[in-house]
Amino acid sequence: MAYADQDTGHHHGPDAFIWKYVWSQDHKVIAIQYGCTAIAVGLLALVLSWLMRMQIGFPGSLEFIDPSAYYQYVTMHGMIMVIYLLTAFFLGGFGNYLIPLMCGARDMVFPFMNMLSYWFYLVSVIILVASYFVPGGPTGAGWTLYPPQSILQGTPGTDWGIVLMLLSLAVFIVAFTMGGLNYITTVLQARCRGMTLMRMPLSVWGIIAATLLGLLAFPALFVSAVMLLFDRLLDTSFFMPYIVHMGQALETGGGSPVLFQHLFWFFGHPEVYIVALPAFGLVSDILSTHARKNIFGYRMMVWAIIAIGGISFIVWAHHMYISGMNLYLGYFFATTTLIVAIPTAIKVYNWTLTLWHGNIILNTPMLFSIGFISTFLIGGLTGLFLGNVAVDIPLSDTYFVVAHFHMVMAIAPVMVVFAAIYHWYPKMTGRMYNEALGKWHFWITFLGTYLIYFPMHYLGFEGMPRRYYAYEGYEFISASAYGLNQFITVAAISVGVLQVLFLINMIWSLKAGRVAGPNPWLATTLEWQTPDTPPCHGNWRDELPMVYRWAYDYSVPGQEQDYLPQNQPMDNGEPDLSTDSATGAAPA
Repeated sequence: MAYADQDTGHHHGPDAFIWKYVWSQDHKVIAIQYGCTAIAVGLLALVLSWLMRMQIGFPGSLEFIDPSAYYQYVTMHGMIMVIYLLTAFFLGGFGNYLIPLMCGARDMVFPFMNMLSYWFYLVSVIILVASYFVPGGPTGAGWTLYPPQSILQGTPGTDWGIVLMLLSLAVFIVAFTMGGLNYITTVLQARCRGMTLMRMPLSVWGIIAATLLGLLAFPALFVSAVMLLFDRLLDTSFFMPYIVHMGQALETGGGSPVLFQHLFWFFGHPEVYIVALPAFGLVSDILSTHARKNIFGYRMMVWAIIAIGGISFIVWAHHMYISGMNLYLGYFFATTTLIVAIPTAIKVYNWTLTLWHGNIILNTPMLFSIGFISTFLIGGLTGLFLGNVAVDIPLSDTYFVVAHFHMVMAIAPVMVVFAAIYHWYPKMTGRMYNEALGKWHFWITFLGTYLIYFPMHYLGFEGMPRRYYAYEGYEFISASAYGLNQFITVAAISVGVLQVLFLINMIWSLKAGRVAGPNPWLATTLEWQTPDTPPCHGNWRDELPMVYRWAYDYSVPGQEQDYLPQNQPMDNGEPDLSTDSATGAAPA
């Protein structure tokens, strides 16, 4: 078991602005850089979604949206939201900020590599956005980038767009790898004394499990991107079958488009949990803190996180039921898909039992956390439909998939992003946000997203196909679907515009919010026990903390305080409620 040394040297930060805030090696500054960049590119993706909805709800109302532009919006929106916003925010943002603080470390083990990881991420975003400024514009192949369509003439962006997309993904994976290795090494080697693995907050467990998934899954996306680049630029045939294109037989042939699908979804399904597992950990800590109650079944929660991560690697082909899969393979992937619901259900039960008889404080972080449980549960239940082959095949290319995917992979994680920002905002800035604005933001977002995505399930059952530029003239689509699409469009644009409440709250509170104090939530974990708020460079001044207990000592019987911080020594006769085998004294 590795612990950081109890050094006594105060780590002074750089004085020059450029080294303190631009080329910074401080994990907290890097986390904010990640978060701000992710929000900026996410706002671009939000605008693209409005344009898509305008074409679906009010076709032809915006003359500049032609079929090519529409498919480019679809592709860029999906890729930005999944990779460049959610993955970067959870791991690059919250991972960077919380891991050293929660583990009692001064910083990441490799600060320079940590800085490089952000700048590689920024370069990947710049390369992606640059595709709007090259001939032909960005790729319109869909966010899954399936060949041969993605690299053949006739698809938007096959000149430069697809090349920049694939290069951007490759650079992003390099950034992720540098950051991921840093996270794992820091957790294994730089925890303060007494911080055993089973005393770590669940936020750290979720982030580390997701990082391991990424380090194992992203190579599949990397090699598929490189191979597809070779097919596009060097006329190789990794994924190009014998094909007649526009009346002429292509010189390349013998490749397998289905191989790309396997490689993509071997990354693509763990990617769901690369986003979900950090969300599980963060929401667990927020629920426990604001319910003033220890997390129910801590050890069970840890093993559920590990089980979900492991099972996620053997379910990828449930995205490929309509690719001509062998029936027995379909049965295998359907079975494993349903099995992953077991550890996921354990987590939902544990969150519910954490709230049961808790002293629940319905502030903004708690509201967003409960909103996450609701949206994730609804999205997960619709996933049980799609996990079954017989149901998935007729629903596969309909709006039912759009509704399920957005509930479980977009709305639920975004709820946690907001919950976590509101929860840790006082620590990051030293100021409190405006609670009234925060609650308005929650109710608009929570109710609005149900107005957007619940009707899409009905459209899916009607058979309304996804990724169509226009829907006029299809007899199997009822007249009610057109009115419903208009309603969804108005709701989506309204909810999106009203996210400005969040931005106003964050920016206004930065200067005008009341002073938060070191621990406004009376939380137990180490990040709230730092000598300074916001934490100084090096986090802990002259001495690293010592951990004596687990992370969830709330409302302990017989104690005067409502909470017992992890670095508060045990009193004589005080029971050690930690789930590990520690006796209360710090390990040697």
